[in-house]
Amino acid sequence: MNFHNQIPIYLQIAEYIGEQVLTQQWKPDDKVPSIRELAVQLEVNPNTVQRTYDFLQTREVIFTKRGLGYFVAASAEQNYLAWRREAFIQNELPIFFKQLRLLKMDFEELQQRFYEHETL
Repeated sequence: MNFHNQIPIYLQIAEYIGEQVLTQQWKPDDKVPSIRELAVQLEVNPNTVQRTYDFLQTREVIFTKRGLGYFVAASAEQNYLAWRREAFIQNELPIFFKQLRLLKMDFEELQQRFYEHETL
């Protein structure tokens, strides 16, 4: 996994886990890798993975079974989407809209490019 400097690593790992949920690689009640396993796999400090898991637990994407580990929550997909959509609206959309204005792009052009991209 290639990490970006602008975004905290624990949030990038949270996005990775969310993608696993959205693509159905990890389904509700599936066991997720242990903190150590994921830390080794991603070559990060286990404390960073712990922070990610704590973050995702508070958003009810994963949950813990005492003595057994972490599991995908039943409502993981909806909860992850809600968090990511809000983050997108708050952080990325204003930058995107600013670029559209600066580049003098209108909605019709954007819509056309969206559909072209969707078919790729």
